[in-house]
Amino acid sequence: MKNHRIVVSRHGGPDVLKVLEEDISEPQAGEVRVKVLAAGVSAYDLMFRRSGRLPGTPRVPFTLGEDVVGVVDKLGEGVSTVEPGLMVAGATFSLGVGGGYAEHVCMPADEWVPVPPGLDPAETVCLVINYLTADVMLHRAAKVQQGERVLVHGAAGGVGTALLELGKLARLEMYGTASKANFDLVSTFGATPIDYRNEDFVERIRELASGGVDVVFDPIGGARQVWRSYKAVRKGGRLVWFGVAAAKKHGLRIIPFTLAVIGLLKLLPDGKRVPTAPDLSKDNAGYRKVLGELLGLLEAGKIKPIVAARIPLVEAARAHELLERGGYSGKVVLVTGDYKAGGMP
Repeated sequence: MKNHRIVVSRHGGPDVLKVLEEDISEPQAGEVRVKVLAAGVSAYDLMFRRSGRLPGTPRVPFTLGEDVVGVVDKLGEGVSTVEPGLMVAGATFSLGVGGGYAEHVCMPADEWVPVPPGLDPAETVCLVINYLTADVMLHRAAKVQQGERVLVHGAAGGVGTALLELGKLARLEMYGTASKANFDLVSTFGATPIDYRNEDFVERIRELASGGVDVVFDPIGGARQVWRSYKAVRKGGRLVWFGVAAAKKHGLRIIPFTLAVIGLLKLLPDGKRVPTAPDLSKDNAGYRKVLGELLGLLEAGKIKPIVAARIPLVEAARAHELLERGGYSGKVVLVTGDYKAGGMP
């Protein structure tokens, strides 16, 4: 039996993504093999594809993909927690950089979380990294309280829309930076949109929220960006930085400058805080708990992730081209031939 996966054949543009056919892997003791239905695509995938200089980048060829939803296909020796045919979701923390752009994935049984029946795998895979990240930033890093005012950068993106949707459930007063084309989307979550291209978000926040907001969520990065985000925080508030989306435009050189500024901001004795988010890739119990809660919200219809596009796995290069261009909202998802919107194949 054969497996097909997408590999980075060399570092470069989307055209370096190639389809590799190989013998299907057998699950080892304690592992579960899953037939993939949907795999998420992220900005980090683009960074690892482009350059081998990013810490942790494996040797080419390697497979990207941090988040997967699929159906249990085969059990390794000693596994009794799941059964073949069960739909599951998982993050590829145990595999390193990725591994999700594939028709089959083997991981330890405790990395997989059961998915309630009837859910769309493409919507479900949005929870594994995007909503998990948003939940951790809101409730573990910022520790938001009902009624607090927050600013979300990149509000129309995969994590941005997750922050807005979960923030709405937490009854926060929200503002979100986005392009004018996405103003209506941001407004549907009850947030006030701010045009990041034509408005100074620091001045606009000072107009809308006298004294600044309680929390700024910044996945953009860059020295100037995080400094300006810090200026938008009120005294006693928090800046939660968790990404370098700006690297897509400015390259990896922004990362050390961002880290340097964040380090300095942590030292300022001005009453503001820059909390460090916990790493759930090192906390399996925490990861399973949060993901399980998010799956419950999705099953109850309390959240509905925005899928920007469902693109066949073998056309992963097209998915990367879409991310490179931008101008979309929500999350881009790769789907295999077994994918069905209603859930099980």
